[in-house]
Amino acid sequence: MSESPAKRPRQLPPYRVVAAELRGEILEGLYDSAPFPSETALSARFDMARMTIRRALDELRDEGLITTRWGKGSMVVPPDLRPASDSPG
Repeated sequence: MSESPAKRPRQLPPYRVVAAELRGEILEGLYDSAPFPSETALSARFDMARMTIRRALDELRDEGLITTRWGKGSMVVPPDLRPASDSPG
């Protein structure tokens, strides 16, 4: 007998899992003095397609946590230049 879909825990799409992991690392300051990994490196690290990684990076870019320049890759936006968070804190 299987669980009904309503009782099954909802699983996040893979790109959201990657985005959440990277978001946590960015907010912890892991990349403040280190270069942000390339799409290729992240693809190998998470064992996911580059398109999945790119979608995760798009999410982080939309949140104002990273910026991307063609030929330079992604860079973390310094904390004082990030948009204000909507959550109280």
